[in-house]
Amino acid sequence: SADGGRNLSLDIPMGLPMSDPTAWATAMNNLGMAPLGMTGQPLLPDFDPALGMMTGIPPINPMMPGLGIVPPPIPPDMPAVKEIIHCKSCTLFPPNPHLPPPATRERPPGCKTVFVGGLPENSTEQIIMEVFEQCGEVIAIRKSKKNFCHIRFAEEFMVDKALYLSGYRIRLGSSTDKKDTGRLHVDFAQARDDLYEWECKQRMLAREERHRRRLEEERFRPPSPPPVVHYSDHECSVVAEKLKDDTKFLEAIQTLLTWIERGEVNRRTANNFYSMIQSANSHIRRLVNEKAAHEKEMEEAKEKFKLALSGILVQFEQIVAVYHSASKQKAWDHFTKAQRKNISVWCKQAEEIRNIHNDELMGIRREEEMEMSDEEIEDPSEMKETEESVLLSQVEALKEENDSLRWQLDAYRNEVELLKQEQGKASRDEDTTKEQQMKLLQQALQGMQKHLLKIQDEYKKREAELEKVREDKLKIETLLENLKEQ
Repeated sequence: SADGGRNLSLDIPMGLPMSDPTAWATAMNNLGMAPLGMTGQPLLPDFDPALGMMTGIPPINPMMPGLGIVPPPIPPDMPAVKEIIHCKSCTLFPPNPHLPPPATRERPPGCKTVFVGGLPENSTEQIIMEVFEQCGEVIAIRKSKKNFCHIRFAEEFMVDKALYLSGYRIRLGSSTDKKDTGRLHVDFAQARDDLYEWECKQRMLAREERHRRRLEEERFRPPSPPPVVHYSDHECSVVAEKLKDDTKFLEAIQTLLTWIERGEVNRRTANNFYSMIQSANSHIRRLVNEKAAHEKEMEEAKEKFKLALSGILVQFEQIVAVYHSASKQKAWDHFTKAQRKNISVWCKQAEEIRNIHNDELMGIRREEEMEMSDEEIEDPSEMKETEESVLLSQVEALKEENDSLRWQLDAYRNEVELLKQEQGKASRDEDTTKEQQMKLLQQALQGMQKHLLKIQDEYKKREAELEKVREDKLKIETLLENLKEQ
């Protein structure tokens, strides 16, 4: 018998002389199979003859899944083949190694049950148990009246061991009767018990995973805020003192809000609550002063940033002027090719950074001008009539466009001034790129001025139309009054 499903070397009946090769050849010829290991080479060339009765019983192929049996070393020129397995009351002969492996169905989840077909007609549960208990602990055998049965094992890996026996020919004892022989077919079986156990296991794993995640979430969850105490005269005096303290005001105001929402205010406590609300109201002045101080700090920081940015721009202008003067003919000829390349790259990078900083400074100035213009512009009175409201909206849009064009003109003027400064510093030998930029900027400036004049004309026309509509309205009103008098 097997020891824990890991040792398939079995006891052989004493009446069967294993050393006689002709008995094996006769038995295998009766089954229609070619004798294995009989062609001049023993099955176990390295087997020790001192082991006596165990001679000629090779261990199972190491390819059998789940079995930890160490076979004798196989020469590299010999293919690994299944060997004969001997049991007490039967013998298993391996299939032809050149045939394809037997087909199996898809493995069901948690499968511990196998279907065994092709059993001999005279086989019994004891014989089946004797063959398959070598694969592991057998829990149950359900044998049919026909030549098949179902075997349930204790563990899933034992099923793989049982599938190794698929394709073997079985012979009961030394009989050659057809009812005592058969070809085993082992396959996965779909059993409700296996599926139920597998589902239980999956549910248990899911429960453990949920529990682990819950513990992880609770570990990272922030602690709950402390509960707010109930109202009492003592707590009211404590909260009133906290309301006067700037450092504890936030905690006290939350407590006051909770008490009011709970419905703690009644005729007896109304005066206390009124005094606490009055304290909260006096806190507004401090908040306004604090906001004003922050705004002042922000304005100072903006001014400081603007001054620093203008200083940086001045330094950038000087650096760019150094690059431009180095690019002149009298200095440029003395540099090597690599040095000229580096100077031109540095000049381009410095100009790009200077332009970015210049745009940022101009944006800050535009925002200041917008704030100034927003303060100067008064809100127009709402017009009830549809014509007047449409004209006013158009006039406002024209004003905004006029302002934006004016700011763009200022920006262009600043750029032109910067270019003029550079032009004044540069000599006559300077490249024509600056002149082209000047021309482009002058053209853009002329275009903007024309567009501005056109918008101003349109603005005047709209104002004239608005005046005309107002006069028509006055005439209609006078006519209505005259009609009413008549």
